[in-house]
Amino acid sequence: MAFLIHNRDLPQSLHYRPLRYLNMKIAFVGKGGSGKTTLSSLFIRHLVANEAPVLAVDADINQHLGAALGLDEAAAAALPAMGAHLPLIKEYLRGTNPRIPSAETMIKTTPPGEGSRLLRIREDNPVYDACARPVRLDDGEIRLMATGPFTESDLGVACYHSKVGAVELCLNHLVDGPDEYLVVDMTAGSDSFASGMFTRFDMTFLVAEPTRKGVSVYRQYKEYARDFGVALRVVGNKVQGMEDVDFLREEIGDDLLVTVGHSDWVRSMEKGRPARFELLEAENRMALQSLQNTADDSYRHRDWERYTRQMVHFHLKNAESWGNAKTGADLAAQVDPGFVLGEGLGAVQPA
Repeated sequence: MAFLIHNRDLPQSLHYRPLRYLNMKIAFVGKGGSGKTTLSSLFIRHLVANEAPVLAVDADINQHLGAALGLDEAAAAALPAMGAHLPLIKEYLRGTNPRIPSAETMIKTTPPGEGSRLLRIREDNPVYDACARPVRLDDGEIRLMATGPFTESDLGVACYHSKVGAVELCLNHLVDGPDEYLVVDMTAGSDSFASGMFTRFDMTFLVAEPTRKGVSVYRQYKEYARDFGVALRVVGNKVQGMEDVDFLREEIGDDLLVTVGHSDWVRSMEKGRPARFELLEAENRMALQSLQNTADDSYRHRDWERYTRQMVHFHLKNAESWGNAKTGADLAAQVDPGFVLGEGLGAVQPA
């Protein structure tokens, strides 16, 4: 990936501001090869440099986020697969919720209710013990979780949506507190919209190349997201000049946030020999700050009631289409009508 911001593309309001931390859920999406994993990793490094706690999740089928964050091949391969720990995740999250009699009756969209255990980014819990690993960066440490790769043994018996089910279940039970960021590198293409997980984020950054295919992916995402109030902004990547910038402006309009091109720092990182992050080009640091500013602004519009309502909507849809038949239970009964996920809720602790 190449990386260079065109500063004149940014309105003044997006240039550097004094830091102020909010609790944010952020997704990076885009077609395969667009550079979204590299951008995800740079954004994570930027947040850590700004002293923000970060939980990172690699939910892409290709599982490259660990390597982009500096893990060697062996360490990246040793990351535990969340899907392999799905029974533990379900058993922990259901807590003492009387509407969920067993972990076997939980599916990826099961919403929390009274008695459920909630996850927080900075806590210690059995889910993180099993699925998360610390990754040391130049300016601090993050937690990294990964869905696990789609293996040959999965062919014919599973789809990748089943792999990311563990991520969706955790997102449904995650209450991100002050000064915290969740960053998810999503699976490529329209597969991100195969479940309700795309509504779990305060901001979705779509990485698009200045090509007809890149623009078509944006339009597909825009159409899917429109009915659910999903905040979507576009990062134009692999831009080689003003002709590419003009093309993206004409095709994407106001959703185009920044455009990026070449970076010597990124090229060194891709060779496995990155310089310290503080040496990333100043223009690129400004681009990352504009992403943070935009995401922070979006959080101010978070509506916890709508957030919970959308969660329930997709759960009922999945229950009717396949969940009831698979579990042999009426999964609509898992919905707690009086429960609204929100920051004021305390997590139920293990007995």
